[in-house]
Amino acid sequence: MTHTIYLSLGSNLADRAANLQSAQDHLPPQVGLIEASPIYETEPWGYTDQPLFLNQALKAVTSLTPGQLLIYLKSIEKALGRLPSFHLGPRLIDLDILFFDDLVMHEQGLTIPHPYLHERPFVLVPLADVAPDFVHPVFHLTIKDFLSKLDTRGIRIYDPAHS
Repeated sequence: MTHTIYLSLGSNLADRAANLQSAQDHLPPQVGLIEASPIYETEPWGYTDQPLFLNQALKAVTSLTPGQLLIYLKSIEKALGRLPSFHLGPRLIDLDILFFDDLVMHEQGLTIPHPYLHERPFVLVPLADVAPDFVHPVFHLTIKDFLSKLDTRGIRIYDPAHS
């Protein structure tokens, strides 16, 4: 069975744009990309004493279960050189599952939908590019609805010429 998934990608160390592209390149064959948002440059969130992030959202399909998908994404992060860091700290690459169909689950180490996505403009802005009308299965609001309630200043389309 094929599942529609939404992923968030982020990077704020080394060649940030190349890190996002490498993560996308590593997704097949287990994850098939349908659509990628533009890349956004964003202010750090939570812990602010770190470099600016690049963030992107992907719409994709997979036959993996949620647990298998999490393991697969973590293996990509490791293959790309992500090292352990502190919560909300700098990272070479971060791959998060935002939605998995309209599944609602909470298990040790995996909560779907992502528990904080509705609070994070750096996730919602790119997600609105690929899924503006997707309805959150817990809150029953669209991505556009959440985004309309948040301050999106400090989030801009990434321009490598001015980076």
